[in-house]
Amino acid sequence: MAKIEMKNADGKKAASIEVADSMFGITPNIPVMHQVVVAQLAHRRSGTQSTKTRSEVRGGGKKPFKQKGTGNARQGSIRAPHFSGGGVALGPKPRKYSQRTPKKMIQLALRSALSDRMSENKVVVVEDWGFAAPSTKAASAAISALGMSGRVMIVLERKDESAWKSFRNLTDVHVLSTPELNAYDILCNDWIVF
Repeated sequence: MAKIEMKNADGKKAASIEVADSMFGITPNIPVMHQVVVAQLAHRRSGTQSTKTRSEVRGGGKKPFKQKGTGNARQGSIRAPHFSGGGVALGPKPRKYSQRTPKKMIQLALRSALSDRMSENKVVVVEDWGFAAPSTKAASAAISALGMSGRVMIVLERKDESAWKSFRNLTDVHVLSTPELNAYDILCNDWIVF
């Protein structure tokens, strides 16, 4: 069982808690993390890019000049791809980029990401933030007291509205609720705070 120091908002050690090795102590599976992150980013894409083919561009129904006798190469439409103002050959069309990712793979990627941050001692548990009212200044002071620098991800309960409002306005602080926890956000942040 791995141990994590539980601290209070002032950065002082309050206790030490044991966490399951199955969640925080596995060997990170980098290929699975990569596949899950790529799938997550692909799912974000709107896929609305579009180009017109020669049949969709307005005009070009009439043969521009007769087939023989002009000395020019034969042409059937002024909207062919090699003409200026013509359609696009093999251009992008709207499509879905989303990939189907198995649940077990998503869970393994999450456990791998948490284990990776745990191996770097970048996981902190805070006993209670203790915000009576929303205060960004107090939230900034709490992060400084905990000795964290760089990008910080804070996992909060939705009902903890004061803490949520206090942290959400800080630069380089990403606030998530527990069900929203995912491998991509863990890997994008330097510190994980529960």
